[in-house]
Amino acid sequence: MTTKRRRLTAKTKFEIYIKTRDESNVGEVLREYGIHLNDLREIEELVEAGAVDRLKTKGAKTKVLEDVSFEEYQELAKELDRKEKALADLTVEYLILKKNDK
Repeated sequence: MTTKRRRLTAKTKFEIYIKTRDESNVGEVLREYGIHLNDLREIEELVEAGAVDRLKTKGAKTKVLEDVSFEEYQELAKELDRKEKALADLTVEYLILKKNDK
C-alpha cells in the first residue's frame, strides 16, 4: 500500500515546530498534520540548523535580501526616481510657500 505524502511549506513546518514546543501532546500535532515522528525530528534539525546558520552571519540583524529579477529592479529604480523627483518638487513648493508667508 502506497500512501501519498503531503509536501509541507516552510511556514507549515515552522508552525508544526512551534506547536510541538507549546503542546504536551506531540502525537496529536503529528496526527493533525499527518506526519510521522521522524518527520518532526527532521523539521527540528532544519529549524536548529537554520537558526544557527543565521546567528553565525556577520551582523545577525542584517536583513536578508531577496533575489529580484533585473526587470523588477529596473521598475523599482524608476519608481524610486519618480518619488525622489516628486519629493524635490514638493520641497521647492514648500519653501516658496514658507517664504511667501513671511
